[in-house]
Amino acid sequence: MEFAILADAFRKMESTRKRLELTQYLVELFEKTPQEVISKIVYLLQGKLRPDFEGIELGVAEKLAIRAISKSSGIPIKKIETEYRKSGDLGSASTVILEQKTQTTFLMEDITVERVYETLFKIAKLEGSRSQDMKMKYISSLLNDATPIEASFILKILLGTLRLGVAENTMMDALAIAFTSNKENRKQLEHSYNVSSDLGKVAEVVASKGLEGIEKFEINLFNPIRPMLADRVKSEDEAIEKMGNKFAAEYKLDGERVQLHIEGERVILFSRSLENITSYYPDIVEKIPKSIQAEKVILEAEAVAINENSGEFLPFQELMHRRRKYKIEKAVLQYPISVNFFDILYHNGKSCLELEYQERRKLLEKIVKEDEFAKNIPMTIVTNENEIEEFLENSINAGCEGLMLKMLDKPYQAGSRGSHWLKLKREYRNELGDSLDLVVIGAFFGKGRRTGRYGTLLLASYDDDQDMFTSICKVGTGFTDEDLDQLYQILSDKVTIKKNPRIDSEMEADVWFEPELVVEVVASEITLSPIHKAARDQIRKNTGLALRFPKFTGKIRVEKAAEDASTNEEVMTLYKGQKKVAHDKNLM
Repeated sequence: MEFAILADAFRKMESTRKRLELTQYLVELFEKTPQEVISKIVYLLQGKLRPDFEGIELGVAEKLAIRAISKSSGIPIKKIETEYRKSGDLGSASTVILEQKTQTTFLMEDITVERVYETLFKIAKLEGSRSQDMKMKYISSLLNDATPIEASFILKILLGTLRLGVAENTMMDALAIAFTSNKENRKQLEHSYNVSSDLGKVAEVVASKGLEGIEKFEINLFNPIRPMLADRVKSEDEAIEKMGNKFAAEYKLDGERVQLHIEGERVILFSRSLENITSYYPDIVEKIPKSIQAEKVILEAEAVAINENSGEFLPFQELMHRRRKYKIEKAVLQYPISVNFFDILYHNGKSCLELEYQERRKLLEKIVKEDEFAKNIPMTIVTNENEIEEFLENSINAGCEGLMLKMLDKPYQAGSRGSHWLKLKREYRNELGDSLDLVVIGAFFGKGRRTGRYGTLLLASYDDDQDMFTSICKVGTGFTDEDLDQLYQILSDKVTIKKNPRIDSEMEADVWFEPELVVEVVASEITLSPIHKAARDQIRKNTGLALRFPKFTGKIRVEKAAEDASTNEEVMTLYKGQKKVAHDKNLM
């Protein structure tokens, strides 16, 4: 398939932020795509080569790309850097640069999607002392034969700056329309994606085998399942109102959610955002197989930092010390953990997703042989407010955040958030329900002692209907100097020249970021706002919702993807809940 077709689709998608237009461009592209190339196209549209859990990264720096452009075009590096500074995007700058090309290639090869993909894959796999020279050679070979517009998108993929505003939901809509002629079939595609976490594979199957192939999709060991998520409640009576008179309550631990895939002695661990995190937990790999009475199994657990002497749970931030490439053995000794299981998704060749919660819990208790390292999260069945209150106090006294409340007769809904699971945390128990996980979309430069760092962050909630990140507040309180340093380092890799098309903000930040980092905030209340875009027009026309007096809690939620952040629907529920409480108080 000619790469020019894909480049043209990229160009069209960059020119719009309207979801319907993006979907139509995708449908047109998919209809032109041969079956054997569809998975590659889907990965490239996402700016990647394989699903995230495989951890394949291109790792090409701007300086290397500039050298490759210079080698291909014959234009001096300084002139390329000047053009880059003008446009702010090396891919876009390369279009102008390569139109001035002084060197001619006589033996040009065709630029196809297959060739580009395979070359990028080779680049991603290169390691060792000569890897940088080989990468430049491969990049130059593509640029030699590419048109300026093709070259610009090749470079954007290489540098991770391809920003099309196309999310997974939009991609699945387009796949359903292109290969089943019915957008409603998106639900079947979504189920397949939820159990495989591989959109390229889903595309390949639906393109070649249609819905029949999609319906036969099965769980594969060592391919992560997208996790089930919970709504929140702020009181015991609200929980009973939503869940009925009998349900399970589990301790909600302040750790890292881990999905464990185990076959014999082989153990692979995935985070909540489906990153392979096996290297951070060599102690789990070593010890857990001895505690599991099953040959093949997928389990969910919370890895929690503990005080080795008392066994007491420690805050989530202690686990951050394990996020390192080197000296992990030292970190394991310094920051011991326990593994606390709460669900089973797959057992000896059979999916457990359709089993009711109470059946899954019974199976979990049967196969986990508990010891000091491996435990099942404490659980009880509750039937009234007093029982919830008592178990919540026990949870908090044990160093936990609160409770997870789960319907006894419901299956595991991979990749979805709903009222079958609810979370009740300490801070939700006041009338405001004020703890939210929000996405950092921008920042404002600091003054005074914050000079040289970001003094205030612009945060957004997630609009899952439109697949957008909508501004909800600025936050400048709650940060220690250490927090500010850490956030500056993390966010420096996410700076963008232009606002990402998935960000909806009337406020203009000093710096924009890719919407990736999630932080936790508390606030005094949720108010109507003429400026912020969260839940815009949902409560009142031309008005959104905002947080009043927001404060950073100190928690950077590295285990959460941006799409796992608090949604506009959640924010509206909390807003209406606080209004109801205020109304009820007025009646007293």
